[in-house]
Amino acid sequence: MASQRICRRSGIPPSVPFLPPAKRPCCRPGYNPACRQGQRAGGVLCGGPGSAPGGLGKTHNPESLLDIAARRVAEKWPFQRVEERFERIPEPVQRRIVYWSFPRSEKEICMYSSFNAGGDESGTSGENNDDTQLPFLRGVTLLEGGWVDNVLQVGFHLSGTVTDPATSSQPEMVCSVSVSFDRCKITAVTCSCGNKDIFYCAHVVALALYRVRKPEQVKLHLPISETLFQMSRDQLQKFVQYLISVHHTEVLPTAQKLADEILSTNSEINQVHGAPDPTAGASVDDENCWHLDEEQVQEQVKLFLSQGGYHGSGKQLNLLFSKVREMLRMRDSNGARMLTLITEQFMADPRLALWRQQGTTMNDKYRQLWDELGALWMCIVLNPHCKTEQKCSWLRELRRWNSVDVCPWEDGNHGNDLPNLTHSLPQGAHESRPHRTVFTRAIEACDLHWQDRHLQHIIASDLYANYCYHDNQDGSLFDTRGWPMWHEHVPTACARVDALRSHGYPREALRLAIAVVNTLRRQQQRQLEHFRRHKKELLHKAITSITNMEGWVGHPLDPIGTLFSTLTETGRGAEEGANTCLDLSGTKNNHQSSEGESYGALAVETALIGLGQQRVMPDGLYAQEKVCRNEEQLLAKLQEVELDDTLVKIFRKQAVFLLESGPYSGLGEIVHRESVPMHTFTRYLFTSLLPHDAELAYKIALRAMRLPVLESTASSGDLSRPHHMVSVVPNRYPRWFTLSHIESQQCELASTMLTAAKGDSCKLETVLESIQKNIHSSSHIFKLAQDAFKIATLMDSLPDITLLKVSLELGLQVMRITLSTLNWRRREMVRWLVTCATEVGVYALDSIMQSWFTLFTPTEATSIVATTVMSNTTIVRLRLDCHQQENLASSARTLALQCAMKDPQNCALSALTLCEKDHIAFETAYQIVLDAAVAGMSYTQLFTIARYMEHRGYPMRAYKLATLAMAHLNLSYNQDTHPAINDVLWACALSHSLGKNELAAVIPLVVKSVKCATVLSDILRRCTLTTPGMVSALHSRRNSGKLMSLDKAPLRQLLDATIGAYINTTHSRLTHISPRHYSEFIEFLGKSRETFLMAHDGHIQFTQFIDNLKQIYKGKKKLMMLVRERFG
Repeated sequence: MASQRICRRSGIPPSVPFLPPAKRPCCRPGYNPACRQGQRAGGVLCGGPGSAPGGLGKTHNPESLLDIAARRVAEKWPFQRVEERFERIPEPVQRRIVYWSFPRSEKEICMYSSFNAGGDESGTSGENNDDTQLPFLRGVTLLEGGWVDNVLQVGFHLSGTVTDPATSSQPEMVCSVSVSFDRCKITAVTCSCGNKDIFYCAHVVALALYRVRKPEQVKLHLPISETLFQMSRDQLQKFVQYLISVHHTEVLPTAQKLADEILSTNSEINQVHGAPDPTAGASVDDENCWHLDEEQVQEQVKLFLSQGGYHGSGKQLNLLFSKVREMLRMRDSNGARMLTLITEQFMADPRLALWRQQGTTMNDKYRQLWDELGALWMCIVLNPHCKTEQKCSWLRELRRWNSVDVCPWEDGNHGNDLPNLTHSLPQGAHESRPHRTVFTRAIEACDLHWQDRHLQHIIASDLYANYCYHDNQDGSLFDTRGWPMWHEHVPTACARVDALRSHGYPREALRLAIAVVNTLRRQQQRQLEHFRRHKKELLHKAITSITNMEGWVGHPLDPIGTLFSTLTETGRGAEEGANTCLDLSGTKNNHQSSEGESYGALAVETALIGLGQQRVMPDGLYAQEKVCRNEEQLLAKLQEVELDDTLVKIFRKQAVFLLESGPYSGLGEIVHRESVPMHTFTRYLFTSLLPHDAELAYKIALRAMRLPVLESTASSGDLSRPHHMVSVVPNRYPRWFTLSHIESQQCELASTMLTAAKGDSCKLETVLESIQKNIHSSSHIFKLAQDAFKIATLMDSLPDITLLKVSLELGLQVMRITLSTLNWRRREMVRWLVTCATEVGVYALDSIMQSWFTLFTPTEATSIVATTVMSNTTIVRLRLDCHQQENLASSARTLALQCAMKDPQNCALSALTLCEKDHIAFETAYQIVLDAAVAGMSYTQLFTIARYMEHRGYPMRAYKLATLAMAHLNLSYNQDTHPAINDVLWACALSHSLGKNELAAVIPLVVKSVKCATVLSDILRRCTLTTPGMVSALHSRRNSGKLMSLDKAPLRQLLDATIGAYINTTHSRLTHISPRHYSEFIEFLGKSRETFLMAHDGHIQFTQFIDNLKQIYKGKKKLMMLVRERFG
């Protein structure tokens, strides 16, 4: 319901039960009936005589004094104050005040009917991406389509109907819309469409824009109380009776109640002078602000938070934050009000307590929302024109939120024990709290003020300078050029800049930003001078210190990003209508270039200063990731800037500063072990400087390659000349959660240098030394080796042999590093190294084979390196003559024999294979196998080599190795599926094929090693099927042509062992047999009978065996019954 006031002159009782407190009595006792004679009660057009079009179209007539005064009053004064100030207000004056009280700009209407002032974002639902469905644009469409009708303005109340045309999915809908306004702000809206959203619906937009764009078509009436005042008693009675008659179902009960109250002498309603009028405008006590549906704001934020980042809720919350900033820029008091509502819902999020209880971290996107919340509060409390009582109110709220246990900490899940670093703020107020929350900085900022005269002068004028000022002290107010400086903790000073921008003071923000940048440049110059004066002393003591414990890049207030955005965005807007140079006085001095300095150049220099600052790596995963993310964001902005001669000069100047500023620079000669590395930043510097100053580019890139946190000793001196230092990779510093990312960036920097140095052997050698000294991760060195190889062997050019050698050197380093450590990519690395060495040449292959024991395991050396070297593909690739082939093969065979000696178990077979074409080498390898077979090799390895020997035509050697393998084998009674069974059968078949003597020699080994009855019976049957030696023509002279007898050696021994194995296996099975295995057991006995019957007295033995089973296991009645049925 629209806000109403009770127009009156006298006071109002403290409690009127049926009137809302916001209403005030409305009466005009100063008038008398005589002065109303002839006055018209009806309405007149807003654009009637004396009106002005309010900026709609050009007019050649000057505004009347009445319109000028009425417009100013309508903007600033509540109408009650006008009534109280003047006893009699002429009706034309009232009409002009009422006319000018409606908003004249569409910008605010758009702001309250879409997320983005330009209408570029979707509605709060986030589900419809069609821009035409945004409330503001839909409202414009309805207005331009002629769907607004019955528009009526009564006092400070506008009403009308807006028709939603029919669509394929819904019928036509007519909506009744009403809008209350005061002092050029819409203070209340009502629409029958039932819209539930933070922003105005399209129907409200259409009606409001109708009034803005077509004021002359809106019929204007004075507040209804004025019209009623002009009526006689009869007219009033008729008016009331008609009103009740038309709306009797709705208003009759209320009308009767009011009549009873009025007729009662002692009723409270009769104690009030006047009566409420919803069209009479605002009272003095009413807050003048645009209508904001607080309940909907809370509901929408609660809904977005409950979705946990799904369905685009994170984006929607960011859009709400953007809306707060938009309101602040418009200097709309609802900005702080809306942020308060959002914060309350954030603090009420039940996940906060759950995360704190479980010790888990919130996700990155949600964490960034909290950061933005804290930054917005910083902007709000630093509003240069906020009232003291407002700031005190905000401070109370901030302290209340800050005291809640689940309030998120500023640096994620790790406490920050840093002191209050704003320097200008009092210490002690917040030191009792162990952790800084996201609101701590805003609470501290409440103590800041804008009353400093120097600060006010900076903000107030572009011409504030002092060219006669020569004070060169640290606290100087002006630099040597006479330009103003602002000495304050840099993030705090930048927070002031952000606050000025956020509250709609772009020029003031730009002036302060320039003063802050002047200060940074002056500080940088003084730091360089100080280091140059004390350089020998500092280097001698190897002092490493960090002057900034709180870095600017990754800081919660993002100071460098704020300065950059202010200088580029605000500066760009200023440059469009002003001089693009920062020559504040219009004159030039010796310290300024003839062209002046553009805002863009200042922004670039500021970013370079901030990115190059030496700063400590913060605690906690989130804070460290934020450093990386913020750095990448700044670099992305820099990469959008096209370098010209002026910017190249700035890059050169800053590169020299960074190299020569010692402990003040992240690229100085001495850096603290825990300072943030400069790899990502330097890669950008390197690529930017390379076309213009290659020497400087390489110098700064080589300096940046270091990673002190992984070194065992602190480095000093010029690190552009690398020397080897002891690595502490196994004991990596546990605080550095982003170390893997940092190392990958270090690798990217090295790869960029390698690419750029192609063709320059001196540069390549220097880069190689730096890589070998500073990079400790084998995977990253391997990647660099691969990158160098790809660059060196591009298809469109001849191979770069120097770069290939660099690639090979890096590959060799990888081999050494990973030789004694586990690495899942090791085989890939070895194969790649051989490929690289092949590209380099035959001498490289020979070299890696000569020093294989420092690079490869014996298995890798034989199975990958030597095998690849001796392959036809390699020989063809290298285009070797016979002599070269023989030399390479000789090296490979030597390597194979050395590996076989060191690791015969894994290398013997490969050695034999590689030495096949050289009789002496082959015999040597075979002897190595025989020597190792006694103790060092397993039966599996020996069987494999034995099969190889048979395949190569050495059956006797195969037999020898098979017997050695049998000596290591042991098959128990139940291992009838053992993988070695095939090898045993093969060995017996080989022995059988060689002759009776060989078979006789191997059977005792089989009997000793194999206890499995089924395997023994299988061997026995195979030996009885053919005559020994028939398979081998070589030994046919030994054979008699007769089958071997089972009653004589060696088969008799095998038969007895097989029968014994069946007996033992039977007893073992019966010990733990279950009924479901009975049938399987009967089949097993059937197979055993077949073996028993192979003996001349086998039938008797089997019968005795069965009888024995019946006696011993007579308790197993069912089983024994099955035995009797099958075997008698």
